[in-house]
Amino acid sequence: MLSFADLATRPEFAVAAVDCRDDHRGWSVERPRDDVRLVLVRHGGFRRRVRGVGTDLDHTVGYLGMPGEEEYFSHPAGGDRCTSISLKPALWRTLAGDAPVLERSSLYVDGTLDLAHRRLLAATRAADTGYAAAEGLIGLVATIVSQVVATTIPAVDRASAGDRALVAQARGVIGDGHPAAAGLIPLAALLGVSPYRLSRAFTRELGVSLTHYRNRVRVARALDRLENGDTSLAVLAADLGFADQAHLCRTVRAHLGHTPTALRGLLA
Repeated sequence: MLSFADLATRPEFAVAAVDCRDDHRGWSVERPRDDVRLVLVRHGGFRRRVRGVGTDLDHTVGYLGMPGEEEYFSHPAGGDRCTSISLKPALWRTLAGDAPVLERSSLYVDGTLDLAHRRLLAATRAADTGYAAAEGLIGLVATIVSQVVATTIPAVDRASAGDRALVAQARGVIGDGHPAAAGLIPLAALLGVSPYRLSRAFTRELGVSLTHYRNRVRVARALDRLENGDTSLAVLAADLGFADQAHLCRTVRAHLGHTPTALRGLLA
């Protein structure tokens, strides 16, 4: 029996926690899917077979599934818990190239990938799917691409030339409140670059992540509103694109060391 818990969902990707309680040595077949799938095991293990090749999967080995593959699974050791990441093929191509050549479908989970996985899970708990979770996802996928794709991240995305202009453009879009600024992936699409390049450019140019920068802009707007007498934190959170009032309060405190309620007194 499988159970799925949604952790983060956007039009371009979905992250879910999967709890499998199957216990069988035989193979069960899964219908081919049209997405790209990254599966990383958190507890337990199972077997996967694709194109006649079987792989034992546990916390040290995950897998990359491609559209149209016929997959078989076996659970000889009992249940397991995994993180399952579904990517639209278009997003996958922005990170792996238009015609990526895979060296293998199994993923060795080294320390770098393990940390990227844990950071993604932490980001999904931040209630900021468009930026924190998306940026964590892009970092994790980029790590996987460097491991299993022979034609790695497109050269245009590895180059730092033009980063300053790109960051300036992105800052302008965020500052103007353009609808595309609601998420990393639509923002990158508007600017005509991959999410990976845009995310890396901010870190190189400003020393902070794009998520951090965008939250800094929202915190400044929250301060303006509080100074002007806004009293409803729920309305303020909704207007500024936070998931809820608690998300607003956590973000403001992380940037300023004070909650919005405490800031009212400081700004009075």
